[in-house]
Amino acid sequence: MKNYTITVNGNVYDVTVEETGSQAAPAAPKAAAPKAAPKAAPAPKKTAAAGSIRVEAGAAGKVFKIEANVGTSVKKGDPVVIIEAMKMEIPVVAPEDGTVASIELAVGDACEAGTLLATLN
Repeated sequence: MKNYTITVNGNVYDVTVEETGSQAAPAAPKAAAPKAAPKAAPAPKKTAAAGSIRVEAGAAGKVFKIEANVGTSVKKGDPVVIIEAMKMEIPVVAPEDGTVASIELAVGDACEAGTLLATLN
């Protein structure tokens, strides 16, 4: 048996691995399983009214608030969605004038930098 210390996402695990001789695959670790990873954000909702102007997250975080609903007219720089990242509220603004065609995530959904949050026409 061999003992290893493994760090995964900042969590440290002590793992014992049993060597079985001629088997090609190593035996499964005999350690407590780490906590399940958070659920990935659901696939974006495909809407018939999806616009051609993309509004994307600038940072990873959670959708904190949706400022503009579908059909709302927005000017360049108006907030469309607020993302919470590192205990800060970060507005994601319209890149140009338009009308909100779709909102792709719901409040509480996780997003990564570059995730499509909404579209405008």
